[in-house]
Amino acid sequence: MSQQQAAVERQYHDERMGFADFNQSPFVIAWEVTFACSFACKHCRANAQHQRSSDELTTEEGYRLIDRIADFGKPILIFTGGDPMMRRDLFDLIRYATAKGLRCSLTPTATTLPTAERLKKSWEAGIRRVALSLDAPTAEAHDEFRQVAGSWKRTMQILHDVQAVGMSAQVNTAVTRFNLHLLPEMVTFIQEVDAVQWSVFFLVPTGRAQIEWMISAEEHERMFNWLYDLSSQVSFDIKATAAPMYRRVAIERKRAEQGNGQPITFQGAGFQYADGLNRPTKGVNDGNGFLFISHEGEIMPSGFLPISAGNVRVNDVVQIYREHPMFKDLRDPTKLKGRCGACQYKDVCGGQRGRAYAVTGDYLETDPVCVYQPQ
Repeated sequence: MSQQQAAVERQYHDERMGFADFNQSPFVIAWEVTFACSFACKHCRANAQHQRSSDELTTEEGYRLIDRIADFGKPILIFTGGDPMMRRDLFDLIRYATAKGLRCSLTPTATTLPTAERLKKSWEAGIRRVALSLDAPTAEAHDEFRQVAGSWKRTMQILHDVQAVGMSAQVNTAVTRFNLHLLPEMVTFIQEVDAVQWSVFFLVPTGRAQIEWMISAEEHERMFNWLYDLSSQVSFDIKATAAPMYRRVAIERKRAEQGNGQPITFQGAGFQYADGLNRPTKGVNDGNGFLFISHEGEIMPSGFLPISAGNVRVNDVVQIYREHPMFKDLRDPTKLKGRCGACQYKDVCGGQRGRAYAVTGDYLETDPVCVYQPQ
């Protein structure tokens, strides 16, 4: 990792470990600048289409949205999609957001669009981290999942290009019953591209993703323990995405290592435990430290909890995040139901709200893939 990359990562880490009030400001905002994408991935949250929507936010509407996002403070702004590279004004939007003091990252699709030249333009516009999806250690398995021949090879090339440009690379991997047995073989490729983070995404059945593709609760638990063991053996950060239960596993494992009664010092997965009082700090979840804006301006807790609380064309995004009843419910652990509501880890975990909604129809219900039985 270059000195430049290291400085960026220190900033990401330091601000992630800060004590921002998630009732006032999200830590991360994902803006789906388009839902157009030339891929047809099996699990696509956005149910992306090949053509751009005529109702996408315009460039000027995008500028006004960025103005309000900047009023939150300095959240990370993820330019996502669909494939954000399909917007011709993408670099203009990135430059504008960077000028407003936002930390920007990009999640392109592994098409022919993210050339080395365009990645360099992304860097010059203000992008500091690029995340790409790599779902298997073989081209055959990855390409079948992504429904595009050659996508594995192209993804690896883009990740190498990201490194060469000087940006930080993040690898996203969706965990499904199709690739669960292959995940240990992924580590070599994460290291090859010098990724700073492996975001291991545990499937939420929304969009094209199906409930029957999820791994079982017991398999989730085994994966969490494997990731915890792996975290001490590799140089890259490991993030369990859409799986806040990993925090509980990490805390329990750390407590067992240090002995009961000893203060827990644990950093990872976007949170910190350091005072021995079982107080949560910075566990990002849907609507709680996280905000999603759709390509048409809908304001949602996340892309995996696609319930609109308003639209940036007619509503103030800051006010919606802070005051809308759904967002306030999602930030209030006393509102949780079932095992999640009874769990002593509900403050630091809280279960994945999008998955609870997808399976039960109630975003406050128990996350169905958690094995833990509250005391």
